[in-house]
Amino acid sequence: MQKIRIGYGYDVHRLAEGLPLWLGGVSVPSDRGCVAHSDGDVLIHAVCDALLGALALGDIGTHFPDTDPRYAGIDSKLLLAECVGLIEKQGYRVGNVDCMLCLERPKIKPFVPAMQQTLAEILKVAPGDVSVKATTKEGLGFIGSGEGVDATAAVLLFSGDTDI
Repeated sequence: MQKIRIGYGYDVHRLAEGLPLWLGGVSVPSDRGCVAHSDGDVLIHAVCDALLGALALGDIGTHFPDTDPRYAGIDSKLLLAECVGLIEKQGYRVGNVDCMLCLERPKIKPFVPAMQQTLAEILKVAPGDVSVKATTKEGLGFIGSGEGVDATAAVLLFSGDTDI
């Protein structure tokens, strides 16, 4: 019998000058990047939490704690690949993922196709099964003032060998 699970993930990072900005596995030109123990890819972190949450496997901090020096500066694409491996061990695979980035600048629309391709390869789905959208906070709050960025992700997982 095929089983379906849904997961939701969220992450937020402060932005600071002089750091690289990684979003969805893509380097996005910006004068500010995420302050983090890893590379700070807020979008990938939200997807990781969604994958893990769908199967009640904890969260990204449980599997990759920021107190562990092995993860200092790590490429978040490697963390995502590990999460995919964890769901596969449970007999599941990704059906699709829907992501939302919230930041004032830079505009990410030109980078969305590359993000979709990068995430799709790691998630083992077609780029059309990965949605990446963006919005702003219209100048409100810490994101609106340019001090931070957040991301949400919803994933559909299913078990079995047949497509949904």
